[in-house]
Amino acid sequence: MNVKVSTLQNGMRVISDPMPHLETAAVGVWVDTGARHETPAENGISHVLEHMAFKGTEKRSALEIAESIEAVGGHLNAYTSRDQTAYFARVLKDDVPLATDILADILQKSTFDAEELAREKEVIVQEIGQTNDTPDDIIFDHLQETAFPKQSFGRSILGTSELVRGFKRETISGYLKDRYIGSGMVLSASGAIDHDELVTLAEELFSDLSVSGRTGMDAANYEGGEFREVRDLEQVHFALSVPGVSYSDDDFYASQILSGLLGGGMSSRLFQEVREKRGLCYSVFSFSSSFADTGLFSVYAGTGPDQIEELSGVIIDELLKATETITEKEVDRARAQHKAGLLMGQESPAARCEVHARQMLIYGRVIPPAEITAQINAVSAERIQQVAKRLFATATPTVAAMGPINKLESFDRIAARFN
Repeated sequence: MNVKVSTLQNGMRVISDPMPHLETAAVGVWVDTGARHETPAENGISHVLEHMAFKGTEKRSALEIAESIEAVGGHLNAYTSRDQTAYFARVLKDDVPLATDILADILQKSTFDAEELAREKEVIVQEIGQTNDTPDDIIFDHLQETAFPKQSFGRSILGTSELVRGFKRETISGYLKDRYIGSGMVLSASGAIDHDELVTLAEELFSDLSVSGRTGMDAANYEGGEFREVRDLEQVHFALSVPGVSYSDDDFYASQILSGLLGGGMSSRLFQEVREKRGLCYSVFSFSSSFADTGLFSVYAGTGPDQIEELSGVIIDELLKATETITEKEVDRARAQHKAGLLMGQESPAARCEVHARQMLIYGRVIPPAEITAQINAVSAERIQQVAKRLFATATPTVAAMGPINKLESFDRIAARFN
């Protein structure tokens, strides 16, 4: 791995990952700020800021930002998560300076024009409405909020329509100044990249970043419980979570492999038992979400109103079976899937660029793929079974359900299955 890392005087880390055989590059900036860093009054502001970064700077209008990158055949995008915000581009190798300049411009010189802000607020309100109208999207917001009630970690990334409409230009620009600081930002690039040239660009273009600002976040406190909403839908959307593991937990990789074994593909236990053997649903999967200080292990399924009572019990039974019956063959298969995903991602400059930036913000270093592979290979069936016991044996669950849910068993009954 030829990854190089430099730190600028303002604290910004610069990561380069050359892939000499490519004619293109991925370059982006990852910021150690997301929805969980917001106060209740700020809920949704990280996402609004992400949108507004593309709506005009001191030297480029919103149209000029779009035209500048598309004129060279490039792509520019962004996303907001609970713990980070990202802005990234994919361009031809000769256009890396242009892409880096645009990223630096929108993250330091955005004007937050009043008319643009008013329009974009309504766009985001429409996005909130679309999400609310999409049960298999909004169910996960309800799950998160129920698991972590009245906390920044549990609140929606999008915020509410009322809060979004109320954000003022000065509030957004102040949040940018306070939170987008050098030590909490990473410039990462993969593909046709030269490290020294990238560092020179960064030193020139990101010189206006503050060295210090508002950092830190509230700790996450898992509580659990249930959310139920009767809706006139064809299906019941059912999601179940138990406390998971953080990024730094010794069981992180074992938890990932356990998730793959239980609900990561057509050969997984949940897919085989719930769909193939019993025909209880079309879609069922599990996932292990990790963060700096906490995590969730979750299962989702969409099923009919007459099947939901049996389905919830079967899912929990399969989780509990994993505490006693894990085979090396299953673990080998789940390990192979995990390693394949890791190595396939190594073929994409965009994926490598993102992984390196996220690792730097989470761990303070870029982790070589060989080190991750060794961690995955070290996970045994016995270890997986121990992790399953840790997660499921006496868990306090969180349940979120939407649709025709009258036949879904009570939360007390669901919780009792784990004890």
